[in-house]
Order: sequence, then structure tokens, then C-alpha cells
Amino acid sequence: MSVLAKFKAFLSGSLPPDAQKVYEDLRAADIPVSDAACRSCPDPCDQDHDDYSRRISVDMESDMLGSVKPYRRQVLISTGQSDWAKEVTEAEGTLATFLSSVNDEHRLKNGGAPGKGPKIGGGRPPLPGLFTSNGSGRLSIQNGSHRSFSEDPSHETVIVFPDFKVIADVPRSPAGAEMLWTAALDPSYGKLGAESRSDSVRSWALPYSSVILLCSHKRRDKRCSIAAPILEKTFTRYLEHEGWAVHTELEDLSGNPTMESSLMKSADPESAFTEQLRAIGEERKALILRISHMGGHKFAGNVIIYNPQGTSVWYGRITPHDVESIVKNTIMNGQVLPAVLRGGMNLARPGCKGLNDW
Repeated sequence: MSVLAKFKAFLSGSLPPDAQKVYEDLRAADIPVSDAACRSCPDPCDQDHDDYSRRISVDMESDMLGSVKPYRRQVLISTGQSDWAKEVTEAEGTLATFLSSVNDEHRLKNGGAPGKGPKIGGGRPPLPGLFTSNGSGRLSIQNGSHRSFSEDPSHETVIVFPDFKVIADVPRSPAGAEMLWTAALDPSYGKLGAESRSDSVRSWALPYSSVILLCSHKRRDKRCSIAAPILEKTFTRYLEHEGWAVHTELEDLSGNPTMESSLMKSADPESAFTEQLRAIGEERKALILRISHMGGHKFAGNVIIYNPQGTSVWYGRITPHDVESIVKNTIMNGQVLPAVLRGGMNLARPGCKGLNDW
């Protein structure tokens, strides 16, 4: 498909022939998928969308599907910022840098290359960029715009996906990074983390039905910094129109019972956690955060959507024209839009109508 044809399809929201093939492949792989148009407004737009697509250079030629590197977990570290050093895992004195070093040390001990980690299992994905959380040992480390709610200003608050957990009181130090890795990030652990712990970190289930992550990393690529604030505003607009509560700052959970004081003491912690996530999924409450480089800045705007069921959907080339369709089809109905899909985690759901089903 020519660049011009792709650009026209991009602006119109229509499903081009290559996206139709992806649609059919996704259905064959038991991935809930929608054939709805990505763009929900007319062209030219009559809904006052701030269209930045003509103000930035977006790669319309390369295939987006397959542009996501498989990972087992993604962590977001509190910074209260929306832009960071170009390489966040090399910025001196930060938890991202300490955690990257600790992770590499553990990977080397277990026979994996630094920053990658050995495969843990899982078959070959049906399409490029689609993977399961147990198919890789890689830890993806990003900074987030959320603030720490720890009382100690030298402690960070970390969000862990796809576990859908918040971990607070993590010291910004090599020892703190080791504590976090040992408590929750070792790839041999399930969602609940280590069974026996002596550390001081506290954890909670992430109290949102949907989490929307927007790359805003200007010092890495200014295109994402242009897209992120506009997309944040537009997602807020359409979610609130559907009756959702929208937060752009992580709720302070410090006054709530921790997993350590409640779930971990139950007869069946795994089942108790699942039931808590089920209840969260019904609340119609979304969190929108800006994060550091996620890869694929040439496909700006870049969006990741997580839900309590443990799935992630990665979209690229997103403009405000696409947001209403994403809200209705992906966030609310749990269906993937193939024309803008970069990849995703745990998307195969045999027998389910949507990614939000349990």
C-alpha cells in the first residue's frame, strides 16, 4: 500500500486492505477485534479536534504491527514530571537507573543477556508484536508522571503491569531497587510477588478499570510531547462523556488496607486478589499517565491501554479523531482496532467477546 494511500486511510479512519488482513488474523487467534472505523468524526472534522497529525512527521510506510518488544513486566516509577533525561535508565541517582542495573545483574546470573532476560515459556505468537506475559523475562522500565505518595521524599511509588499493582515506599537507591526486584519483579513470581518477605514496601491493587499511558518524552522525541497533552485532554473528554471518572494523578492509597495486611493473610490470596480486580473493573474509573519513551516514537501519538484482566493494547499513529472509537471499542467493549495496532500482551481470549471479560 502506498504512503499516500496509507495517509488517506489514516485520516479517514477507514480499514485499509492490510488492516483487513490483520483483522482476520486476530479473529483466527481468538483475539477480540472490532471492524469499526478508528476515526469517528467526519473528514473534515466537525468536532473541534486539535489535529496535530499535519504538524508532526509520522511514519506512514513502516508496518506498526510487530514494533513492540515482548516483556514480562512493565514498571512505571513516580517522578511527577512529563519529560526526562533522554535515557531514563542512565540518569544518575534515579530508581530507574538503579533498577536497570539490578535487573541486569539478576539476568546475568540466570543466563540471560543484560536488559533482555531468557524466555520463560509460551508458544510462538500468532502475529508479530503479540505475546504473553510468561513468554519473556524482559523488564520494561519507564518513568511516569504520577507523584509518590510515600511520606519519605527519597522513596518512590511504582506501578507494576500486567500485575495491576501499586508498590510504595521504595527507596531511591541500589538497595531499594534490589528490594523491589526481590519483592515483586523476579520473573519467577506471579502477580502477588514473593510469598515470604521481610522488606518494608507496601502494595495495593491499582484501583482503576482502565489505565491509559501516553508517551510524552520530549527529550527523546518532540513528536510524543506534542501528542500527549492533546490526547490526554481528548481521552478525558470522551471518557467523561460516557460517565467515567478520569484521574491524571495516581490516587493516594496510603490510607487503604495494604495487600500485605489483608490479601496475603487470606486463605487463598490469589483468588482474593482476582476478586478485588474483578470489582475494580466494574467501577468505570480511568487513570491517564504520561510516561517516558516506550519505543516507536516515529508512530506518534503512542498509547498503551491496560486493564485489570492483565492485557495491554499498544496503539500508534493516534490522533484526537481516533479517541472516541478507542474509548467505545477498546476501553469499554474490550475490542482491538487493527488499523492502529502496534502489539499487545495477553490478548488471546478464547470464548470471550472482549478483553474485559473474565
